[in-house]
Amino acid sequence: MLAIFSMVLTVLSLLGDISLRHGLASVTFFGIWIIFFADYIIRFWAAKSKKTFLIQNMFDLIALIPSHPVFSFFRISRIVQIIRYYHLFWKLGWSGKFTKKLHNFLYDTGFIYLLSISLVILIFSSLIFASFEHDSLEKSLWWAITTATTVGYGDVTPTTGGGKLISAVLMFGGIGFIGLLTSTITDFFTDQDKEDEQTQSIKQLTKQVEHLSKQVSQLQKTVNAKASHRTTKKK
Repeated sequence: MLAIFSMVLTVLSLLGDISLRHGLASVTFFGIWIIFFADYIIRFWAAKSKKTFLIQNMFDLIALIPSHPVFSFFRISRIVQIIRYYHLFWKLGWSGKFTKKLHNFLYDTGFIYLLSISLVILIFSSLIFASFEHDSLEKSLWWAITTATTVGYGDVTPTTGGGKLISAVLMFGGIGFIGLLTSTITDFFTDQDKEDEQTQSIKQLTKQVEHLSKQVSQLQKTVNAKASHRTTKKK
């Protein structure tokens, strides 16, 4: 409920209906941030494997970045965790072929972890770039995305030594993870096509076997009937 409420506040802020810089809305938003921050620290401290916790809760960490309210949208991961933990899709009768494929795509391929690491690289690169270049976070995020995807429009470019250094790091590190993301998506759908072709082939073979079985059964009945008729004539 707090995750949803904080996202609603962010949407209202982006629409200009409220301000998260002062007033009651600002205090409420900051109070929610404190709760999520304490929750993250407690869960991290109680986790048996700190490394696994950091990887699995990467979105929660991103949602704690206080520089811009838009990061609160990453709290949707908490809602997804609740849905998975209580098997809500299964209880509501929504669990099926689609949810199974979605789970395979996100977790079995490692896509969710690659996506989390890529987002962390993009966001922290943007924050460092904005600090060096004294630019807004929105422009810095745009710069990070265009740089990591090798588009490079050139509308936002580094001018300081620190900005150029973080740009070089993002070019080497970010491009690698973006490439892994795209290859993971391509491999998944390629494998799905192969599985669908194999499934279709198996279904066709099954139909052919069933047809042959029926023919064999009919032939066996015919043979038995003729044999019985011959026996009757002899008698």
